Order: sequence, then structure tokens, then C-alpha cells
Amino acid sequence: MRFAARFAPSPTGHLHRGHAFSALTAFDAARAAGGRFVLRIEDIDATRSRPEFEAAILEDLAWLGLAWEQPVRRQSEHLADYHQAIDALRDRGLVYRCFRTRKELDIGRAPHEPARPFAGGPLAPAEEAARLARGEAFAWRLSLDAARRALGGFDRLGFVEEGAGPDGETGQVRARPETAGDIVLARKDVGVAYHLAVVLDDALQGITHVIRGQDLFEAAHIQRLLQALLDLPTPTYRHHRLLVGPDGKRYAKRDRAQTLRELRAAGVTPAQLRAEMGLLGALDSKRLAPVRRPRPSTGSG
Repeated sequence: MRFAARFAPSPTGHLHRGHAFSALTAFDAARAAGGRFVLRIEDIDATRSRPEFEAAILEDLAWLGLAWEQPVRRQSEHLADYHQAIDALRDRGLVYRCFRTRKELDIGRAPHEPARPFAGGPLAPAEEAARLARGEAFAWRLSLDAARRALGGFDRLGFVEEGAGPDGETGQVRARPETAGDIVLARKDVGVAYHLAVVLDDALQGITHVIRGQDLFEAAHIQRLLQALLDLPTPTYRHHRLLVGPDGKRYAKRDRAQTLRELRAAGVTPAQLRAEMGLLGALDSKRLAPVRRPRPSTGSG
């Protein structure tokens, strides 16, 4: 299969240096391999996604010199694909309804502590029926116990890491989905969760190499499990280092990291940004095959 990498931002804010580094790393890898570069808009969070942020993403990526396949796939236009997958998992007894709220799950947890893996399991049929009759909201959770039985254990689950995880993990890595607990695959406010949408999109778009930051390394473990349960291909993973600011913290939207729009307004050029990040300079990039300039997309992928 032809090499294919993707950049999949969420239109919930403006792009910053960290986004640029990840996008350029994936783009350069695809061009060096004579492969495909795919842009995907991960806008399933309807409460935070904004059209103006998507437009800004396209503008920023074009300024960086990136080009991508058309049309762009927007997750919000493909909810039926994700719901079909959830139905398939439900029919096999691999998911269950969870009525616990986020507030309930966080009780007793200090603000600085990470979320605890959930392993509550399904309710007794009578209690579940009573809650449904009362109209209580619920989320669909993946049952690790049911998944383990369906696959005969997790010992043979693994993925290839061409980069490195936070602790230096590389090469053939054994997947450890049990560390995540029974993750949510769908809930009322979002409809579908990140992990499920990502594995389906990567398979449907023929992504062979998932190139992204080390902060998403742990996601590969649960995504590998979903690929096995849904009989989807497993891409090769290549997790790269994270850019950090002068304060030693990685760039993040929530910390209001300086955006690419602000850098552009300040006169910074894409070549200068590449040099700052230690990527190919403008002269070196000319040795790569030329690609057409991107255009805004109105279609669905």
C-alpha cells in the first residue's frame, strides 16, 4: 500500500508551533516517500468546533507550504459511519451503557491527578431498564473484559513504533489497552469519542503511518485494540518529540501559546519557523517533488 500520512487538527482554536511541527513532520515524510498527505478535520466536538477556526487552519497550513488531497474529510459529516461501528460492537456484547456522570467519576480525585481508568461494568438488567425508563443519559463504554474474551487475551496485540514513546518505546511494542480501562466510545454531548472515530477514519482513508506527538503515544494502545475488534488494518506509528516553550512546557491551546497567525503577523517566514524547529530549510525542501497549492474544500471525504 502506498505510504500515506495525515494531519488531523480539531477546529477549536488557532494553530501554534506544536501543530506546525507535527503537520510539517507528517508532510515531509509523505513527500520523501512519494506518498499521500491527508488533511482531516476532527470536529466531532460540536460545542467547541467553529467554522472560523477551520478556515484559519486551512490558511495557516497553506502559509506553511503544505498541500493535501481533496476533498477534506470532516468527522461531523460522517457520524453514521461511527454509529454503525458502535452498533456492531454492541451487537457482539462488547460495549455497555454507563450512567455515571463525569462529576461522579471525578469524586475524590485531586485536581492534579489523571483520570482513573474505569472498570465498573454493565448494570444488572433490571436496574438498567429502570434507568432507561426514567430517561437517564448514558455513555457507551467498551468492556475490556468482553474484548479480552473475544480476542482470547491481549498478549498478541502490538504495533510498530518507528519513532519513540515518552519512555523510549520503539520497534515492536506490546499494546496495553488495559491501562486505559473501559473507555467511552460515545456519549450524548459528542456522539462519538475520539478513539473510535480516529481508527475508522485512518482505515477508510488508507493511512499507513500515523505521525504525531509523543503526548498521544498512550492512545495507540487502546486504538490498537479497537482495530483488532473492528477488523481494521493497523498503521505504523511514528511518535515525534514535543516542542516546548521558554518555560519548558509544551505548546498548547489551553495555555494560549503564540499562534501561527501571530507569528505571520510579526513577519516570521515559514523557512524561519522550519529552521527554529530543526526541520528541512527552504533550500533543502526544494529537492522534494513539487505539489499543487491547496484550495478550500466544500466536499466531504
